[in-house]
Amino acid sequence: MSNKSSRTRLYIDIEMKAGATYLVTDNQGHYLVNVMRLKMGEHIAVFNGRSGEWLAEITKLGKGKANITIREKIAEQTSEPDLWYLFAPIKKARIDYMIGKATELGVARMLPVVTKRTNLERIKQGKLIANATEAAEQCGRMSVPDIDPISSLDDVLDKWPEDRMILFCDEAGDAVQIKEITSEGDKWAILIGPEGGFNEGERQMIRAHSNTIPITLGPRILRADTAAVSAISLWQSFMGDWSS
Repeated sequence: MSNKSSRTRLYIDIEMKAGATYLVTDNQGHYLVNVMRLKMGEHIAVFNGRSGEWLAEITKLGKGKANITIREKIAEQTSEPDLWYLFAPIKKARIDYMIGKATELGVARMLPVVTKRTNLERIKQGKLIANATEAAEQCGRMSVPDIDPISSLDDVLDKWPEDRMILFCDEAGDAVQIKEITSEGDKWAILIGPEGGFNEGERQMIRAHSNTIPITLGPRILRADTAAVSAISLWQSFMGDWSS
């Protein structure tokens, strides 16, 4: 395996093999040609979420596009912890921030859910995927998290897999600190509510779910995007790949 590397990384959903060529266009082409101003013969790193990271050479340049040729593998594929993140969509700039940070922190799948107090009931899924892709490229992870279409909280919980636990970020009642959890298993999800929180009916429904463990994020009231970063970081510290 080569010890070469590149500071410029792109996620490209193609089969990786030495000698293969690919035309980079649209936003990625603009990024290479106009933002990074790469020249012929320079190298970038590319990954597809399955086959590790590969070194690719710029072999042709055009207006907002570039041909790359895959040269050699530079890193083996790694996987993220099996953590899902359920969230109620919030305003644009903050949801962009939240998606990017959840990606950087190693979330494998994100599920936007509509609650009674959700401010936004529509999202641009493609924009969220683009944000997650950019964050994955910049932070060095080898995969892009899955982002589901928006669904109602009721539907998501009705179809919930039996083998995945839910950490419900709830400041009321008998919520525990994450470090006190003793449940076994490696399939987890974190559920964070909208601005204003869940209503009482939703809280009761979530707590009644057999897989739910209510947790506290401390004595202060956190905004949804702050709560996301805090909860994911705590999970990684005590139960994820930071703890190993």
